[in-house]
Amino acid sequence: MAETISSFWGPVTSTIECCEKNFAYSSYIAEFYNTISNVPTILLALVGLINALRQRFEKRFSILHISNMTLAIGSMLYHATLQRVQQQSDETPMVWEMLLYMYILYSPDWHYRSTMPIFLFLYGAAFAVVHALLQFGIAFKVHYIILCLLCIPRMYKYYIYTQDASAKRLAKLYVATLILGSLFWLCDRVFCKEISGWPINPQGHALWHVFMGFNSYFANTFLMFCRAQQREWSPKVVHLMGVLPYVKIEKPKTQ
Repeated sequence: MAETISSFWGPVTSTIECCEKNFAYSSYIAEFYNTISNVPTILLALVGLINALRQRFEKRFSILHISNMTLAIGSMLYHATLQRVQQQSDETPMVWEMLLYMYILYSPDWHYRSTMPIFLFLYGAAFAVVHALLQFGIAFKVHYIILCLLCIPRMYKYYIYTQDASAKRLAKLYVATLILGSLFWLCDRVFCKEISGWPINPQGHALWHVFMGFNSYFANTFLMFCRAQQREWSPKVVHLMGVLPYVKIEKPKTQ
């Protein structure tokens, strides 16, 4: 959208802009609400990371939480500057994160486990290079959606084989936040012209960031529960300060 204050970063070069006035509050932050709305994702990922480290979960989960933080920071850089280079710091980590989810979801059944992380790493690195050179538009979105769809069957399998009601609730919260966040994102994209005429902009894209922060946290927590069940670590869902769910485990003494 049109700028109201001169930009510190120069002309907008990103291929996508959201329904928020550019540089409305500062010459250093292009989309103020879309930038600060990534903070909940960072905080939630930090809580997940501390829990994973404290209880000595497998390193894959620590990397997953760090990946969530990296994606949120990349998104902040992109929305703060609206530069093409920073746009890739948002889009490329999105793909890397989905590849990491695929590893966590499918690695237990991968017969040659050492080949899976190598393949996914090389795939992610190759995508980063090609995306930087060709600057995908619609192709990036289609590619990302395909990666997301590949994760759904295994997530559903984990859900139907999980008997714990609290863990199932995590999966339901994951689906609910995904649907709500997607609705806000879609409205922000489709009805921007109408929304711009309202006295108050509901900031649909910023709400998308907030809901997806919780979505990632619920997904990660559910997967940590399922993995702990596979390892027979007696997992249970407890709540931080009676509100935020996390997984508590009891490892056998032999581990």
